[in-house]
Amino acid sequence: MSINYKRIERPRQRSSIRLFWGKLVFTFRRYVHWYLSRTTKFAYKCSPSPLQYIIAKHQTPLYRQLRDVDMWLQENKVVNLKLATTKLHGLILKPGETFSLWRLVGKPTKRKGYKEGMVLSNGTFQAGIGGGLCQLSNLIYWMTLHTSLTVTERWRHTHDVFPDVNRTQPFASGATIVYNYVDLQVRNNTLDDYQLLVWLDKTHLHGEWRSKRTCEKRYEVYESHHQINQEWWGGYTRNNIIRRKVYDGKENLINDEFITENRAIMMYEPMLQE
Repeated sequence: MSINYKRIERPRQRSSIRLFWGKLVFTFRRYVHWYLSRTTKFAYKCSPSPLQYIIAKHQTPLYRQLRDVDMWLQENKVVNLKLATTKLHGLILKPGETFSLWRLVGKPTKRKGYKEGMVLSNGTFQAGIGGGLCQLSNLIYWMTLHTSLTVTERWRHTHDVFPDVNRTQPFASGATIVYNYVDLQVRNNTLDDYQLLVWLDKTHLHGEWRSKRTCEKRYEVYESHHQINQEWWGGYTRNNIIRRKVYDGKENLINDEFITENRAIMMYEPMLQE
């Protein structure tokens, strides 16, 4: 079955004044929601003792060979990840609570020890303080899709910057973040406590969602309706749908859920022929 995706318009360059005031407004709105919301209870307590059962786990390499990307940006990214993971490691997400990545990590600044890492912006990459933390949000989002937790806020990348190199997950199965208004938030609508563990070793970023009880379901995340389209303005766009199959304890398929639809402008020319 094919699907006709909505066409993406030609990218427009917004003025620096509009970008400045827009960021200011959205940042202020987020602070208001964090500290004055009466409907959202944010998680903030951590525990040094891991809960008994691993519900989902994942790891991603700290260093990749990326075209035109200097390795010092990745070295700095590792420093940034170490700082951010210390704010999240051991977090207890109780029933009814919401995990907000930025509310816990805080604003990455030089004063806190954050360095210039790779930041994706409008289809290009540049050096920026705190760059590389999207690897952390990608990891947490991917793990969360394999649990009974509910993702309440996730933003997709608007541009596909790098060609697939040894890709092990579906295209656009991550979550981008920009302090503080582009956040990753997860709500615990279950009856059990969940615990987030994130840490680094010499080669990988690791993560786990844990709980006091085993999960009675198994989740399989997959991609459907993947398309690459040439737009009227000459560029290419990449589209897909992320879904997940849900199995019970006896490996019976009990549901096939829609997760999200992704659309991104490709910043490289696709290989149209073998």
